[in-house]
Amino acid sequence: MTSSLFRGRPRCAKAHIRVRVTHAVVGALVGAGWLMLPLMTVTTSPPVPAAPAGPGAGPVAGSAAGPGGASTADFVLPLVAVAAAVVLAAYGYLRRVRRARTRTTPGTMPGRPSPPTLTDAERQAGIALVLADDCVRASAEELSFVREEFAGGAGGTDGFARALRGAEAELAVAFAMWRGYEQGLPEGAAARRQTLAGVVGRCAEAGRRLDAEAAALDQARGLEGPGAGAALEVAEGRFRGLAVRTVAAHGTLTALRERYASSATDSVTGSVEQAKDRLLFATACLNEARQCVDAADGDRAARNLRAGEGAIAQAEVLVSGVERLGARLREAAALVPAALTGAEAELAAARHGRSRARLATGELAARLAHADGVLAAVREELTGALPHDPLDALRRITRAVDRLDLGRSGVLGTAALLVAQATLDSADDFVTVHRGAVGPRARARLSQAARALATGTVFEADTAAREARDLAERDVRAHGTPYAGSAAAGLPGAVLGGVLLAEEPDAGPPAGFGGPATRGRRRLSAP
Repeated sequence: MTSSLFRGRPRCAKAHIRVRVTHAVVGALVGAGWLMLPLMTVTTSPPVPAAPAGPGAGPVAGSAAGPGGASTADFVLPLVAVAAAVVLAAYGYLRRVRRARTRTTPGTMPGRPSPPTLTDAERQAGIALVLADDCVRASAEELSFVREEFAGGAGGTDGFARALRGAEAELAVAFAMWRGYEQGLPEGAAARRQTLAGVVGRCAEAGRRLDAEAAALDQARGLEGPGAGAALEVAEGRFRGLAVRTVAAHGTLTALRERYASSATDSVTGSVEQAKDRLLFATACLNEARQCVDAADGDRAARNLRAGEGAIAQAEVLVSGVERLGARLREAAALVPAALTGAEAELAAARHGRSRARLATGELAARLAHADGVLAAVREELTGALPHDPLDALRRITRAVDRLDLGRSGVLGTAALLVAQATLDSADDFVTVHRGAVGPRARARLSQAARALATGTVFEADTAAREARDLAERDVRAHGTPYAGSAAAGLPGAVLGGVLLAEEPDAGPPAGFGGPATRGRRRLSAP
């Protein structure tokens, strides 16, 4: 049997309509009968006068007869009844219309709120993506400290790691859906709105997975209680090691700038200075956390400790970026000569007709000429007196040969992978330490680059990662520096990096492991 919820108006509503119709018909008949009553009582015989009550008695007041012997009341009362019926009918109609417009019972369409516009849905999906990505990144940062705390315990962090992996998988699907939406897929407003709803749903599921484990992680760490001392020891140990690495990174970056072209180190410009800024903020937080532990102020100890951990994690990202770039530039410089040799072999094969692409003779000649020019320019840079950018040289070599569709040889494939991985890591580091300002478009390109690299489409990965970095830098410039006038050391960088959530006048609570409902749970009550 089909439920009445799917057949339009419910049965009780139909019964009410029948009752209202019956009342209206009866009222109309009564009114018409009353109106006709005077005509029905008119007779052709003269009226019999009433006996006078006494001498000099006159007519009774109020009984003056009109034409045909009917009194005035016989006409006034029906008219009054009709007027009352009309007023009641109008009131009933207006009441029914008002109730229909505001009805919330199932099966009635009027009064249901209209769906959000496509622009509103897109804005909501973008906000959900940024929030979910921030939660995943902050959760990964805190989990790195938890793993170090429980390094000797078997399986102590497995549940938290599973939750993080599940959230990352949900977020990856959400970014893929968003990227398809940006590229115009699917078509049609309804389908596109449904896609955006799916993005929001995936982000919500990612947050739910992290929220579900937040309380267990807090219980395991015990930062508000006896666990604060051990956690503080871990954070201070990482801080000391990172301080040494930061000094070394400064020397590394200076040497790289002397050896290579300026474009080779553009991706880490300012990284050492930002790392020092984060460490300065971490110093203040850890010192205050230590004082709070000594004073048995668990809430403040946990808040300052988590803020310090977040700053240390981001300083490590910045320093590691410099160290990693130095290693990759050395690897790329050693690989360039072999890549040139491999590219020359590929060009010779193309001239002998081994290209998989069916190109016209003129098109093939143009592509070969372009590749020859690229290889010649790279050789000139290697033998010239000016420093060069080995990663950029590998990018140009591999892309020039790829246009011939010959299939990459081993050395060219290795070179293309090295370039794509370096570009992706650089973009990911930038988003991580500026996530307080980076929007959904840059993050979506970054996710696209990661997917492409995982599937072996290295040129797509390299292009998407470069676009992600450009979009992220644009977002940061538009956002500006928060809390620029603050006297607190390192506070603007901590807010820009998402270490603090900027939800309160004092820059808000520190971000921690958890989803939207729990990531900022370490708030302090007013003193």
